[in-house]
Amino acid sequence: MKVLLLVLFFISSAFAHFQTIIVDKSVLEQEDGNEINIVYEFTHPFEQELMNMVKPQEAGVFVDGKKISLLNILKSSSKKDKLTVWNAKYTVKEPGVYQFYVDPAPYFEPAEDKFIRHQTKTIVDAFGSSEGWDEPIGLKAEIIPLSRPYSLYTGNIFSAQVLYKGKPVANAEIEIEFYNIKGLKAPNDMYVTQVIKADQNGVFHAALPFEGWWGFAALIDDDQSIKKDGKEYPVELGAVLWLKTESVK
Repeated sequence: MKVLLLVLFFISSAFAHFQTIIVDKSVLEQEDGNEINIVYEFTHPFEQELMNMVKPQEAGVFVDGKKISLLNILKSSSKKDKLTVWNAKYTVKEPGVYQFYVDPAPYFEPAEDKFIRHQTKTIVDAFGSSEGWDEPIGLKAEIIPLSRPYSLYTGNIFSAQVLYKGKPVANAEIEIEFYNIKGLKAPNDMYVTQVIKADQNGVFHAALPFEGWWGFAALIDDDQSIKKDGKEYPVELGAVLWLKTESVK
C-alpha cells in the first residue's frame, strides 16, 4: 500500500505546474461592455488538479507603457475542496492592448527540492486597438509574442520569444498545456505536457490543435535562491503566457 501511494505521489508531482491568468474576454468589442473578469489559479491545467494559491506578490495590468497594480482589488474565493483562487474585475476605459500579469509568491515543491515562481501574463485587445501586443512589460522572465496572441484560430501556429532579464534565452525549454475544462483524455500521461525547445535566439513555434486556453511556460534557473528551514533552495523561474484559440462558428 505504501509503495502504491508513493508511486501515485510521483505520478501526480510529474504533471507540470502552471500559474494561470484566465479572462472571460481575450478580445473586447463594443457590444461586450467594458468589464473584464480575471481568474488567477495555480494548477495542473490539463488534469484540472488545483493547488492552493496564496495572495500574489504582484498583480496588475500593463497598458500605454505603464503598470497599474490590481492587488488592492483582488478577492479570494474557494474552488475544489476549499482551495484558494483569486479573482479581479477590471474596467476598460479606452481602446488599447491590456497585458494582465501576476507574479505569485514562490511555491516550494518538495518533490523537486526547489521553489517555483511563474511570472504570468495574458493579453487582451480592447476595441480593435491591435497595437502593443508584442511590447515587453519588464518582467524578469517573460514570453514576447511574435504572433498576435489573440484572435487565434484553432490550428494556428503560434510563435514567441523567451526573455530573461531582457535578453533572449537560447535553447529555453517550454512546457505547453491545454486548460482542459472539456474533459479530454490524453492517450497516456506523457501527452499531458507537451515540451519544445527554443532556438539560439529564444524563439519557438507551436501548433494549437484544440479550441480553448493554452499555457506556455519557459522554465529558467533563476540567479537567486530562497532560504527555507536553514537551507538555500534554487528557484525555477517560469515565463508564462496564456492565450485562447477559437473555431469558426
